[in-house]
Amino acid sequence: MSARILDGRAAADEVLAELAAHALRLARRPGLGVVLVGEDPASALYVRHKTRAAARLGYVQRQETLSQGASQDDVLAVVRALGADPDIDGILVQLPLPAHVSRDAVLDAIDPAKDVDGLHPLDAGWLSQGRPGLVPCTPLGVMELLRRTGLPLRGAEAVVVGRSNLVGRPMARLLEGADCTATLCHRHTRTLEAHVRRAEILVVAAGAAGCVPGEWVREGAVVIDVGINRLPDGTLCGDVGFHAARARAAWITPVPGGVGPMTIAMLMRNTLEASVRRQPVLGAP
Repeated sequence: MSARILDGRAAADEVLAELAAHALRLARRPGLGVVLVGEDPASALYVRHKTRAAARLGYVQRQETLSQGASQDDVLAVVRALGADPDIDGILVQLPLPAHVSRDAVLDAIDPAKDVDGLHPLDAGWLSQGRPGLVPCTPLGVMELLRRTGLPLRGAEAVVVGRSNLVGRPMARLLEGADCTATLCHRHTRTLEAHVRRAEILVVAAGAAGCVPGEWVREGAVVIDVGINRLPDGTLCGDVGFHAARARAAWITPVPGGVGPMTIAMLMRNTLEASVRRQPVLGAP
């Protein structure tokens, strides 16, 4: 067996085209505000990818770039100003923040109605109860990729490796909401191999290169590798041993080119959704 590749770039292009058509029906263009603190090259690169996608869709953009030494009060003031801006529907604070700035304080300051990263405690609470809200972009992108396999999710054994608030925990909630039997594992799970071996759907977001050997993958499983790690030789790899996993799985995401593009596409979808809630749709009753 050789797994079929879940091409995140192609899927993201399709999603963005759908969003562009929908955005044309709005009374005004959706607006995205981006906050970047510091000079981390990876963060700056991620922001460029996100603002490029927003420009492609014709979204209004506000980018606020603060120095590495900006105080927490400075960051909070920018977040609150974007919250008060009527032209901005979504606020993205690029993580990580400098050590002296409280991540929780900044995320808590985002208006939940504009929380397009889905990280505000109120949005997390709505997700835990299965109520409508803004959902973290990476898990949302994973669900879109799973949908595109055409495989039934109801009743499937799903295993998530990694329990971050950004990916692992909301991922398990979304899989539960799709009627999977979802198990959330992490680096302290004593029987990790046993859990992975029974997974029909395996989502790995542990942030450690090759932490799940491909030989553990169940025959015919769907493998979603969220991890992206740079090796000493400069190459990128995921959290799953790709070649061995591809020989066993039915579907697998590449790294790069799998989950990453879908995360950006879902950020654009969340921004559009937040905008729709705040303005009329042309032609709507």
